[in-house]
Amino acid sequence: MKERTVSAVLFLCLFAAQLGLIALAPVLVKVAGDLGVSTATAGQLRTIAGVAAGFTALALPAATRRLGLRQLLLFGAAVLGIGSLASATAPSFALLAVAQVPVGVGVAVLVATATAAAAEWVSPEARTRVLSWALIGNPAAWIVGMPLIGLLGQATWRYGWLALPLAAAVAAAIAVARTPAPAPAATPNGGLGAALADPALRRWMIAELAAYSGWIGVLVYAGALLTESYGTSPATTGVLLALAAAAFTAGNFVFRRVADTEDPRRLLVRLALAMAALVALLGAVRPALAVTVVVLDAVSFLAGGRTLIGSAYGLRIGHEQRTAAMAVRAAANQFGYFIGAATGGAALAVRGYAGLGVVLALLLVVAAATLTQPRRERAGSPAPSPS
Repeated sequence: MKERTVSAVLFLCLFAAQLGLIALAPVLVKVAGDLGVSTATAGQLRTIAGVAAGFTALALPAATRRLGLRQLLLFGAAVLGIGSLASATAPSFALLAVAQVPVGVGVAVLVATATAAAAEWVSPEARTRVLSWALIGNPAAWIVGMPLIGLLGQATWRYGWLALPLAAAVAAAIAVARTPAPAPAATPNGGLGAALADPALRRWMIAELAAYSGWIGVLVYAGALLTESYGTSPATTGVLLALAAAAFTAGNFVFRRVADTEDPRRLLVRLALAMAALVALLGAVRPALAVTVVVLDAVSFLAGGRTLIGSAYGLRIGHEQRTAAMAVRAAANQFGYFIGAATGGAALAVRGYAGLGVVLALLLVVAAATLTQPRRERAGSPAPSPS
């Protein structure tokens, strides 16, 4: 399959998946008010989707061997569409929470399968380029989705589910269905057990889980922070979050040039520590809306670079376990919603946004510390130092 075709199809799959994840972000306060719960409680909707998605992602390596990447992409798009429709029509908070389960399942399948396909469907030389373009589907969903969700949210938050995740899931399914299935990967049999047995992959997995937990916690509560700190409307909140997405995209492009360095762990450590400092600042110091927006955009820029470099590093060290590694990456992403939303919500309820910033920053510090510890690329083979 041609590189551009693969990039476009995988971009659309991640675009749809990310829309499912952000559909509540600009309107979280309004959802809470309409359904009679607190903002912190409403934020736990992402924990439900995160748990469902995380366990789904861990089951994907075995499913990939039976069904193949193309069939899984079709399945993921269909389930995401069903969950989006159920979310739009949920009459109560409890049923909205139930609807997050198929949303989470669909997102996990699309994210894990699309990132694995970025390695399996193209040559090794094209892998980083295709992965980079596919990952841009995430911030593109912010840029398109955040303002539109906010605008629609001024009428009702339910319209956002219909206009964006549902429509995008249908479009992704059509694109995948119209695309010829590539030849099977040469090394499709690497399973989850083999990935977990690899010390280099284990350390990378832990770092990814901690980093995603900190970063995704920012995503879950950024809209509420803007609304409750400065009284921004849903439409304005959506625009400001879209600016953060543009910064994420810029980070992806800027750091693409160094994604294939010999040992990127040193850069991953530095990026995580810089993000930690800014996230703590974001929660504790909010003198004006403009200052907060600049700090949020800086965090997003660094996150764009860290996401690409971390994913490319996992594909590189995954070898025969690439599909399993990307499944674990998707699980880390989704369990990150659980950890980030749950711990962030608890900190927000007890210590406000300053406490939220400290907790999320500590998660990013854990990600950095994990990669600074000595490790071995393979049993009996000394690893290069990250410093």
